[in-house]
Amino acid sequence: MSIWKLVSGILCIIISGVVTFQSFAAGLYNVLDGNDEISGTAGLIVATFLLTGGIVSIVIHKAKGIGGDIALIVIFSLAALFGFVLHGNYSDLIVWSFWCLICSTLAIVSLIIKACRKRAD
Repeated sequence: MSIWKLVSGILCIIISGVVTFQSFAAGLYNVLDGNDEISGTAGLIVATFLLTGGIVSIVIHKAKGIGGDIALIVIFSLAALFGFVLHGNYSDLIVWSFWCLICSTLAIVSLIIKACRKRAD
């Protein structure tokens, strides 16, 4: 799981830049169209969680404790929740939210593996 955390952390940081750019475009569209959607703001929130989760993932990729995994679960679950609920007309946000859900699920798997190893010792 150490390699996954390092690779996904790097990917999350890169994806956060893409989501930020798309969020500005979605926000601009919402303003110019005159609708009351907040999909651009939701995208910025998801991008912030992605950046945070990516940094945490890189920092803890060799950690033996479970605190980092719990932090990843919370960060990526919140990102997925915000993205799925508030995506509005920014449909790409569903894709990025699904990526956050995958990262959260794999953090749960990592937590379970660490707990099983600790129990075996």
